[in-house]
Amino acid sequence: MRRPTVGEDVADLTALELRAAFDRGETTPRAAAEAVLARIDRLDEQVNAFCLLDEPTTLAAADAATERLRRGDSRGALDGIPVSIKDVLLTTGWPTLRGSRTTDPDQPWDADGPSVARLREHGAVFVGKTTTPELAWKGVTDGPLTGVTRNPWDTSRTAGGSSGGGAAAVALGMAPLTLGTDGGGSVRIPGSFCGIFALKPTYGLVPHYPSSPFGTLAHVGPMTRTVADAALLLDAVAVPDPRDWSALPAPTASFLDGLDAGVRGLRIAYSPDLGYIEVDPAIAEQVAAAAAVFTELGATVEEVGPGFADPVADFHTLWFSGAAKSLETLSRTQLAELDPGLREIAEQGAGYSALDYLTANACRAALGAVMGDFHQRYDLLLTPTMPVAAFEAGMEVPAGSAEARWTSWTRFTYPFNMTQQPAASVPCGFTSDGLPIGLQVVGPRHADAMVLAACHAFEQARPWHRRRPPLLAAG
Repeated sequence: MRRPTVGEDVADLTALELRAAFDRGETTPRAAAEAVLARIDRLDEQVNAFCLLDEPTTLAAADAATERLRRGDSRGALDGIPVSIKDVLLTTGWPTLRGSRTTDPDQPWDADGPSVARLREHGAVFVGKTTTPELAWKGVTDGPLTGVTRNPWDTSRTAGGSSGGGAAAVALGMAPLTLGTDGGGSVRIPGSFCGIFALKPTYGLVPHYPSSPFGTLAHVGPMTRTVADAALLLDAVAVPDPRDWSALPAPTASFLDGLDAGVRGLRIAYSPDLGYIEVDPAIAEQVAAAAAVFTELGATVEEVGPGFADPVADFHTLWFSGAAKSLETLSRTQLAELDPGLREIAEQGAGYSALDYLTANACRAALGAVMGDFHQRYDLLLTPTMPVAAFEAGMEVPAGSAEARWTSWTRFTYPFNMTQQPAASVPCGFTSDGLPIGLQVVGPRHADAMVLAACHAFEQARPWHRRRPPLLAAG
């Protein structure tokens, strides 16, 4: 673990580095909070990562953590660490608008979501709420309420979505940790586009309340600069909550403890296209090179796909039905205020029958069985996270696309929401014009520790996360 050098901005430290610096008395939670707030003040106007900031509350929490640590009375593993939270997760005292004008901010906000509650118990310092497209419906982050969230590597490009605000914030040191949600790739897409690490855990490992209208497609997951920080955050939030009927039992070991397991002896499949996806050649080249690193690390890597067809039609049935459910109580006036794309998919979703929905679920179950069998032969699956690099901000699809919906360019991610497997995006290189590329690492259900260890081994061998976005380099 590196030590901060004289003059180094505390905002550039990872969560684990901050925790060690607190222990050594080299900095304090108050100084860390001031550093990330200064970073936000300087840069957020250019990327629009935050939709809510509350500096007095943040600094008061940081002061309380500073005093606890001074007394040797730490509340938990995240005591004093700055954290941001996606604006779909409930936070006591702060409105959760879900990126929508249709949510009334003037109502009691007197509950934390399960993961937020666990962070509060650990003493984390909440910096603010991060932007999301309306109701987190698409793979980019823009909407009528909060505008367009931009990529820290090139502000003309999208940060991805739907957890785009959190990804931009982490990439720029506006907090080392953030909580996102992922219903079809929503932590992995912006993770790839913004050059950070993101994990969609096994469904149920991180409890979720209230239940997502998109049902059991939606996962809560960590977004961080390093794999180790994600393991630290996952340790804190992977705790059952009685409000989530589908929550899994608590893990029996720390995810941090297993990070150094490596990949030696593992059987790893590498699929450059899942058999049906067109990938930008520059991305394909970088991901192929990344897959070869696992051979260097002692794994057996074979180029082979899992052998399923694109499940997009079934995903649309499930996802668009969820959108229709989200909007069912809105008035005609409120519907007119919505992102037009959200309104379109909800109208389509409202036209599906119960039989259509059950048929999609049956196809989902069959896909899960295919992947279950695949993982009898292969411990992990490697793919590109995205087939394209970040494209123009404010667009749902890249310019010139023949298709209108975000699912046309996220074909690597949404299948593994359907199967509920752990899937991560780890930085694996850059395009010729300096845009990040992500490697997706997919494991069987409940193999989150294996996915984290594999990503950590790759990160140590190819530390792409140490590259800084141009906005920071210019600062």
